[in-house]
Amino acid sequence: MHASSGSPAVSTTGSSSGTSGVGGTRPARQNAGADPGGARGRRAGLGIALLSACAFGGSGVAAKPLIEAGLEPLHVTWLRVTGAALVLLPLAWRHRDLVRRRPGLLMGFGLLAVAGVQGCYFASLSRIPVGVALLIEYLAPALVLGWVRFVQKRPVSRSAAVGVVLALGGLACVVQVWSGLTFDALGLVLALGAACCQVGYFVLSDHGTDGDDPVDPLGVIAYGLLIGAVVLTVLARPWGMDWSVLGGSAELNGTQVPAALLLGWIVLIATVLAYLTGVVSIRRLSPQVAGVVSCLEAVIATVLAWVLLGEHLAAPQLVGGAVVLVGAFIAQSAKPKPKTAAGDAAERDASARAA
Repeated sequence: MHASSGSPAVSTTGSSSGTSGVGGTRPARQNAGADPGGARGRRAGLGIALLSACAFGGSGVAAKPLIEAGLEPLHVTWLRVTGAALVLLPLAWRHRDLVRRRPGLLMGFGLLAVAGVQGCYFASLSRIPVGVALLIEYLAPALVLGWVRFVQKRPVSRSAAVGVVLALGGLACVVQVWSGLTFDALGLVLALGAACCQVGYFVLSDHGTDGDDPVDPLGVIAYGLLIGAVVLTVLARPWGMDWSVLGGSAELNGTQVPAALLLGWIVLIATVLAYLTGVVSIRRLSPQVAGVVSCLEAVIATVLAWVLLGEHLAAPQLVGGAVVLVGAFIAQSAKPKPKTAAGDAAERDASARAA
């Protein structure tokens, strides 16, 4: 889900939503029961979802050589978000009424789901392997369950709790806690920060797709990128960036690749194409199926990092990564428990007190 990086996923609050990776996070509204082409439409949707997962999964592999070539992680983030925002300007103009209708939603999405996720994810890449960073970001579904249970005070299903336990246990294997955390501690914290920012995406998606005033996810994507670009401009101060790096080359596991080509991949493929195909796929598939395919993003990122960057993971880490994905999938696809009469009464009392 990196908004990463981020990929289409299901909010455990029960609403349909999409995701990151910084990064990773992708906003999407599932049209319940929509199946425009029957079996053929589902096959097309699966293909588009797989394309989206591949596009998002390749962002870290393309970004890390640029960081190692001399660009700051925040500068790479700014280039990615700003480039994608410029490409999607026509969408922003088409949905310009959103600025008046839902300014809070757009601002929150830009700050958390775009600037926060992407910034934390790319910063973590300079310290830990791509696959590890993305797997940690996949803790977002577990963190969403914590939000639902302890902030919204809603019960969660047993299967969702099992998914959380599996994800945490798998993560312990990935970072090899028995060895005293073999990876850079700050890198792990930054990856966890990307996961926390992705929680904001899920919560905002819940507000953005429900109610009497739903919003088009394409408009939210466009304005989220624009707002993220403005925020990152202030933080990254690109006028101090070493622009000469983009005119040179970066090393991809011993092979020199034009830096501009890597940047073009990040902007056009890993951001614009990934977001748009993610939205299309989740509208053709059920949320559960889209959630399964989204888990492939972490697998694709790990395999690409292994092949293209030479980042090899040990057997326990590979097993732990698989467990993280299984736990994340269970947490995403678990249905919320139905509210009880007592729960409804408590919620009404709380609303009355707040009023």
